[in-house]
Amino acid sequence: MQKIGFIGTGVMGSGIINNLLNANYDVDIYTRTKSKAEPLINKGANWFADPKTVAQNADIIFTMVGFPQDVEDVYFKDNGIFAGLSAGKIIVDMTTSTPTLAKKIGQKAEEINVESIDAPVSGGDVGARDGKLTIMVGGNKKAFETLKPIFEIIGKTYHYFGSYGAGQHAKMANQIMIAGTMTGLTEMFVYAKAAGLDLQSVLETVEGGGGDNWSLENYGPRILKGDFKPGFYSKHFLKDLRIALDESEKMHLDLPATKQAKKLYETLVDEKGLGNDGTQALIKLW
Repeated sequence: MQKIGFIGTGVMGSGIINNLLNANYDVDIYTRTKSKAEPLINKGANWFADPKTVAQNADIIFTMVGFPQDVEDVYFKDNGIFAGLSAGKIIVDMTTSTPTLAKKIGQKAEEINVESIDAPVSGGDVGARDGKLTIMVGGNKKAFETLKPIFEIIGKTYHYFGSYGAGQHAKMANQIMIAGTMTGLTEMFVYAKAAGLDLQSVLETVEGGGGDNWSLENYGPRILKGDFKPGFYSKHFLKDLRIALDESEKMHLDLPATKQAKKLYETLVDEKGLGNDGTQALIKLW
């Protein structure tokens, strides 16, 4: 069985690592703050002091960090992944990042005979915990085939979209869709409350009809409970919307609804300082 390295033990990464440990994989991990990884270490994960050492020890190295700059640092710094890689290994970036950076990583990997894929996911903390993520893949097709048994453990569905960066483009399409469901979910509750309706009954009614969607089912109940813990950080979703709109401009597309969602999340994150809340915290603007 291949040894796995995993860099990034946040909300999503921890859920994935737990499922890999449950499937009896030997998992080496790195996170900047060791104490945050203690539950995983106690479960059997091996913690290392830098990404370079993880890359030296593991056969397949996954990364799932916050922002594209974090990805750049983890791969290209002196103590980064590329400093520890050798031919025949596989690198998998599951961070939602830029297609341009995915291509840069893939091209560098080819130079040293390493297989690279970009594999961002959707499904939030619940999907990561339950092994039901949707995985969107670009990059080396052979690596994709090799990784299918692992994807079966951590995901419910996975699709290959093409060369380096194609997985990131697929994730941007996904985030554009979610931008609409999150603004719709928020304004639905705002409207229903103003009209004097019972919000739990509204939630159940919409779930039972044509308005049902993942955001409604997973974040609607959290909003009603006043639970704004992050299944997915607002600051990360804003990052995704900015990437999506930047890529859209490159393709000469105008996406007005996505632009409006970005403005709302900018208010939430940049003006209100609520970037560490979950995306459902959008309701706080009202």
